[in-house]
Amino acid sequence: MEHKIRAIFLDCGDTLVDEATEDKNAEGVSLRAALIPGAGELIHALKARGYPLALVADGPADTFTNNLHPHGLYSLFDIYAISAQVGVDKPHPDIFYHALRQLGIEAADYGRVVMVGNNLERDIKGANALGIISVWLNWSPRRSKIPADDSEVPQYTILQPLELLAVLDQIEGS
Repeated sequence: MEHKIRAIFLDCGDTLVDEATEDKNAEGVSLRAALIPGAGELIHALKARGYPLALVADGPADTFTNNLHPHGLYSLFDIYAISAQVGVDKPHPDIFYHALRQLGIEAADYGRVVMVGNNLERDIKGANALGIISVWLNWSPRRSKIPADDSEVPQYTILQPLELLAVLDQIEGS
């Protein structure tokens, strides 16, 4: 069965890992972090459903291997769009374009891609600007909970990572 959704883009900090648990070195690279409850199960469920996964995240590349690999999640991503490697932070469109190009997704299908993140100013604004379906994980107390303007209003809001599965079912069923 072909999915309506072409790919799922996921942020990392406070979307998959709990930033409050990060142990960082002097250069700001996270050496380890605990997962948000349900995040590991979510990634495994998304892979079982056959969705291509992209890690679209801001920070040093080693942060993501250090935080996700010990939990068995890093290798489950099909591609990586990491700001330190791409040269821009979200919401700059180039980080999203980098992921879209790697997955071979054309502009006509941007509306069939889902971006999940915790940051209205970066994740949601960046996704909305390209017509990518935006899903805000309203879990962390560390980011603004109020959109600065219409560009930061998510299409969907979830409170826990596993709630994404119901959102995907809704999108696939529409």
